[in-house]
Amino acid sequence: MGLCGGALAAAVLWWALPSVPGIAGSASAPVAPAASLQGTEPDGVDSLGGLNPLPGAGSGPLAYAALRRLFDYHLSTVGEQSVPAIAQQIHLALDQTLAPEQAAAAKRLLARYLDFKHALFALEQHWTQLPPGSQSVRQRFDGMQALRARFFNAEEEQAMFGLEDVADQDALARLDIANNPALDAAQRSAQWATLDAAMPQALRAERDAPRAILHLEDKARALRAQGGSEDEVYRLRAQALDASAAARLAELDREDQAWRGRMDRYLAERAAVLKALAEAPESERVAALDSLQQTQFSELERKRLAAYEP
Repeated sequence: MGLCGGALAAAVLWWALPSVPGIAGSASAPVAPAASLQGTEPDGVDSLGGLNPLPGAGSGPLAYAALRRLFDYHLSTVGEQSVPAIAQQIHLALDQTLAPEQAAAAKRLLARYLDFKHALFALEQHWTQLPPGSQSVRQRFDGMQALRARFFNAEEEQAMFGLEDVADQDALARLDIANNPALDAAQRSAQWATLDAAMPQALRAERDAPRAILHLEDKARALRAQGGSEDEVYRLRAQALDASAAARLAELDREDQAWRGRMDRYLAERAAVLKALAEAPESERVAALDSLQQTQFSELERKRLAAYEP
């Protein structure tokens, strides 16, 4: 994920984060997970599950990269839920997955991660005042690294942010090439090709993954257009990915189809309501449409309706 569209842009999502003093020690009634996480699997849990040491083997190392994925998985619901409620869910996941000493250390890491996110947002407010250009982007990158060093040691920082830093440095190098007036088009292409060749495999896989999925889904659509069955689509996906990924994509297909069916019915009923109340006062039409939405969609789903309505 590049610097411009990755970690720095994500900081804006934290504008509403409150201060969370003493959150690592909070103990209140369990909070249900956010609706948007229902039916999903927490990122990072599988990696953490292998960390529990044998009896008497000590607390063992912490998998910082897996912990950050777990934190971000839950923190993606900021706005749906409060940060203390989300932190409580993370604490529960840590208690269920890690040995007690590890869980306590992971909770302390979470507290520092939240503090870092607060500070990152404050720094972002300064960055918005910088003029556009590669120099400003580099200032952001250097500033973010300096900020992280205040909250994490070298081992934590490398594990949690190392791949992201490599991606950001690659993006900066490409931006420098693009903005270098001394290079012609052929020279730029050659230097970009050099960066491509030097790109670490993990970063290349991350960069190419969305492209590969889009290409696979193009194949799936073409197969369906030729009369292919859903079983054939499943086999195509399983061959390109694996059986579990193919099953998840099939489930997404079913959910998407069900949603489209619900939207078709809703839009037809909405049109009928508007036609029947064409001469009624505006307040009556609004009330009727609100009632229609309330009976057919959850609060979270209702936020999506405007994108489908004419």
